[in-house]
Parts: sequence; structure tokens; C-alpha cells
Amino acid sequence: MTTFTKITGDETPLIEVDAAKRLSKIDPMTYGGFTEHMGRCIYGGIYEPSHPQADQHGFRKDVLSALRELDIPVIRYPGGNFVATYHWQDGIGPRDKRPKRPELAWLGVESNQFGTDEFMQWLDVLSEGKERRVEPYLCLNFGTGTLDEALAWVEYCNGTRDTYYANLRRANGHPEPYRVKYWALGNEVWGPWQVEQMTKEDYAKKAAQWAKALRLLDPDIQLVLCGQDGQSSWDHYVLNKCVGWVDMHSIHIYTASNEHLKNATAPLAAERAIQITASLIDLARIENNIPSTKPGPKICFDEWNVWDPERAPGDKGAEEQYTLSDALAVAVWLNVFVRQSRYIGMANIAQTVNVISPLMTTESGVVRQSTWWPLLLFSKYMRGWTIAAHVRSGAYVGDTQPAWLQGTLAEGAPWLDVSAAISEDGYVNLAVVNISETEDFAVDLKGVGSDVSVYTVSGTGVSSTNKEGKEEVSLSERKWDGHGKYAFPKHTFTLLRWKS
Repeated sequence: MTTFTKITGDETPLIEVDAAKRLSKIDPMTYGGFTEHMGRCIYGGIYEPSHPQADQHGFRKDVLSALRELDIPVIRYPGGNFVATYHWQDGIGPRDKRPKRPELAWLGVESNQFGTDEFMQWLDVLSEGKERRVEPYLCLNFGTGTLDEALAWVEYCNGTRDTYYANLRRANGHPEPYRVKYWALGNEVWGPWQVEQMTKEDYAKKAAQWAKALRLLDPDIQLVLCGQDGQSSWDHYVLNKCVGWVDMHSIHIYTASNEHLKNATAPLAAERAIQITASLIDLARIENNIPSTKPGPKICFDEWNVWDPERAPGDKGAEEQYTLSDALAVAVWLNVFVRQSRYIGMANIAQTVNVISPLMTTESGVVRQSTWWPLLLFSKYMRGWTIAAHVRSGAYVGDTQPAWLQGTLAEGAPWLDVSAAISEDGYVNLAVVNISETEDFAVDLKGVGSDVSVYTVSGTGVSSTNKEGKEEVSLSERKWDGHGKYAFPKHTFTLLRWKS
């Protein structure tokens, strides 16, 4: 957690870090990914058999190599809105026997050449060289799907006995169970864009009954309830009815604005949503007399990012061209997750390749967009424990996106957005986003070591962007002795790292 004191323009800004005050564990699942059958995420992204970079499975090796840099702990699949008309059995068995289907979420055709077994194989390849595998997180079809179909999918993935779907997996060449732990009870079923949109009453009844049956089949799975944005009557109601059946509660928020300061501060709305959701979980447990000995659900923020659907329409592939402003917004997003780590059980940036993604594929290779760099630094270093930090700085007090955010920021949004963490090996990591477009800030730093590694994400202006053959937003590294004030340049993200 980071506290904040607003100061006037003639006072010196201060950031104070206390490595001894460990506040909450940062769940490794915070840095999860998401692959949906949408645009060029699967086909032309992670799977492209005809590409020179394809391996023997058809997986692009350049994509795998890049994603290994992020040390992704979990990836959600196959959607997203796509899942509301997806039938998993279309995507198993001999490829020449798999049916092509109309795809209603993004108005395409699904070839089903990539399905459950290919996804699990891709995760195995992605996991090579890691201590722990990249965990699969599968989303169940709550639109046109049935409970029988969901039970069959869990049995296919996790079954160990001599039963039909476990044997079907074996017959398809996979004798060992996949041990899929995380299962979502639908995706955004509250939305009017969904096939089989549901009321909160209908969804809560269905989710509880499905959860009961799924747990009878496999008591070891973790179930994720379909929330909205964490601040709605939907979230309140479904949590109240289902809190005893689930392990996590999903919320989705995307932020964006063409105005830089609205864009960079918009993720603070997600921070308020996390706090509200955490209170709704507490309220549901109280009203349902859940014993304190039973752990409460964590928040699964399984879709988040900067995305303007008008700028990058979903049915056109949602290929955002990200700017430095967007990179700073992503850094603020990640600061939010670190500050609120007490409540976060998982978070998944949407999406992992090409679709509103920090990583784009081209015919000749991959392009790391501006948003890649903060994601890389956080996933690499901001692990372990959230520690106490305090910021004294000026603040932005202008209009916000969403508009209601302005009313929740008592002293405005700090010009310096900060989180701090200490890793298991004793390294302190301080993440600082200077959201100002015009001002550098010379800051007194307290609690900082004497041999500091400095990583800075910067560009010439907030509109700077990365394209094939042109990198305007980049990461630089240097050392600092920790003496005197540290100057945080305008429109930059800086990570300072030292041994405690």
C-alpha cells in the first residue's frame, strides 16, 4: 500500500520506502496472460504452421521466446466472448475431421485447428526451462453450453479413472491428465453483446448448481465466479448468492482516453473497483455466515488493459497501436495491483499476442509495443511482498476518465504514482510513474540503498510509439549511488532496485 500527502509547488517531493513493513504477499498469478480465438491472437499469433518461425507443432518460436521473458504464470483460454458459442469437442481429435463453425462473438469462422490439446501442448513448450509450468485457466461456455458439456471437459482434462472422456483424451495421445486447476463459470454473461445474456438472478442460480456438480467431479479445482466491473449490483448479487461456492470473483475493466492525463490516471478507477469488490466479498461472507476458518474468494482481474474499442474494434482484430502514454497507463495499472495485492488472486492482461497486446507479430518477426516494457519490468522484479511507501508530491486535479473517478480522489491523482515491493531474496523494488507531460521532479528518497539499479521506460513524447523497424519507446538501464535527490523525468516509468 502507498499513502499520499499532497504538497504545493514550492515544496520538495518525497518518496519514503520501509522495507521492514511487509503488508501483503504479491500473488505470482498477478502477471497472467490471456489467449482468445479473436483476431490474430491464436491463428497468426501463437499458431502459424506456415511461418518460417514455426516449430514442429506449428507454434511460432519467436513468440514463445519473447513470452518466456515475461515469466507468465498462467494463461486464460479460449475466451472471452468467444467462449459463449464454443464447443470444446469441436477442437479435439484428427484435425481433418474437425468442423468449421460460424463464430458469433467476433463474426468470423472458427477452423478448430487449435483446441484444448494444442493449447496444453503450447503451454508445455512455453514452460520449458521453468521451475513451474505455465498454468492453464479455462473458461466454461455459459451461453450455448450445457452442464454435461462442462463436466465432460473437466473429465477430459483431469480424469484419471477408466471413464469415457478420460479415455478419449488417452486415445487422442495424452495418457496423463492435464491437471487444469482454474475454471471460470462463464464470461461477461451480464453483457448485452453476449449470446445468451443472463440476469443476475438466473446466473447466480446456474453458477451455484454448476459449481456443485463440478466439485463433485473434481474437488481440487478452483472456480471463478463471473463478476462485472466490481462496482455493480451484479457483483453484489452474485457474490451474495455464490460466495460459498467459488474461490475467486472475476472483474473486467478496460481504460483509455485520447487525452494523456485522463489516460494515465484512468487505472485508478480499477483500484477503487478492487476496494469495493473486496468489501462486497466481506459483506457476502457476513450475510451468509461463512466461518472465518474458510478462506474467502480473492479477486480475479482476468481482463484488464488499455483499450479503446472505437479505435481498435473487436470485430476488426482489435490491434491497438500503443503509445508512451499507454505504457505509463499500464505501469499505473500494475502499480494498482501491487498496492492492492492483499485482494488479488490472479490478473490477466488482455491479450497475450496481437489483440490489444504488448506483443505483435509480423511476417519478419515480433514487435514489442510500448506497453511491453512496464509489463516486463513488473513481471521480472515486482514480486514477493508489497511494502509500505509514502509519497509527498503535487497532484493532478483535472477531469478524469471515468468522470466519477475525480470524486473519489480526495487530493487528486499524484504526479508520481508509486508502488514498492521486496522480493524473497531481499531486493527492494520501487516503481515510479511520472505522469506529468511537462515536469521533471527532483525527489528526496528515504529508505533507498547505496547501489541502485535504475530502469527507465521513456520516449520523446507521450505520443511516441513502436512499429516494425522503428522503436520510439525503449528501456534503458544505469546505476545510481543513492545519494542526493533523484530526478524523475517527465512522462517516464522508472524502477529502482537495490539490496535491502
